[in-house]
Amino acid sequence: MSDAQMTGQIFKDSAADRSFRPKWFTGRIFVYGLLLLWAFICLFPIYWTLTTSFKMAPDVMKGNLVPWWDFTPKWLGWKSLGLSPDTIGADSTVRDEFLKRFTNSAITAVTSSVLAVALGSLAAYGLSRFNYKFLWMGNSDISFFFLSQLILPPVVLALPMLVLYKELALLDTRIGLILLYTLSVLPIVIWIMRDQFSSIPTELEEAALVDGLSIWGAFFTIILPIALPGMVAAFILSLVLTWNEYFFAALLTSTHANTLPVMVASQTGSQGISWWSMAALSWAAILPLIVIGVVLERYIIKGMAAGAIK
Repeated sequence: MSDAQMTGQIFKDSAADRSFRPKWFTGRIFVYGLLLLWAFICLFPIYWTLTTSFKMAPDVMKGNLVPWWDFTPKWLGWKSLGLSPDTIGADSTVRDEFLKRFTNSAITAVTSSVLAVALGSLAAYGLSRFNYKFLWMGNSDISFFFLSQLILPPVVLALPMLVLYKELALLDTRIGLILLYTLSVLPIVIWIMRDQFSSIPTELEEAALVDGLSIWGAFFTIILPIALPGMVAAFILSLVLTWNEYFFAALLTSTHANTLPVMVASQTGSQGISWWSMAALSWAAILPLIVIGVVLERYIIKGMAAGAIK
């Protein structure tokens, strides 16, 4: 190819690049615009809750949105919980009650989620690696049986659980909520972990058995680290569901084991709903889940990278 032909080809390539660049740039702007719109839609309720906790009653009714523009922020919602700067150092029965409810929610949600992930992972591993037969039901039927427990409306279980917990002296106790929450999220954990274990090749376990490991040794040293992302995802989902559960917490507790959702729903009085107090309580309930999600997201990525390397 001569110098003139090479020069002409270079001009053609540069012209093609210039014609392609606007299309590529426009497509990139469109994609990022959609992502920003979706992020705004997802984050707006959190922003609305946070700003409402700093509003007065007229600001709430008018629907003011922007602090220092539509309204002047006040500590009304946080003051009602004893968490404002001028009340944080003083004694407050409301703050003590909030801390008790927060502790109850944390203990019941975390404990039940850990138990559900531990038991559900073992059940899911068995369903993904071994063949079971119970009457006419095989592995797929047993898995569907677990999932079918979610179809039953919670209100159907209200009277039986109330009578059972009264006989077992589990009313208004943390252990009662932990047992019930563990059973309620166990089917979801089993289904998530069953798919996770099914995606792991059985050759890894066979190689571990050849090397002298037992079934349990292969499970804990080989399979469990690879399945860690699924376990973390199941834990986060279980934690969200149990943390926000209201129906059974309101039905089976009264004084000692009440949780945050029950306290949030009780922010009503003779003057109507205290939106600022409810918003402050809701934000205090949302914040731990946000922090846990951000922290555990790193472990999900780390677990996925470790599984890819192995």
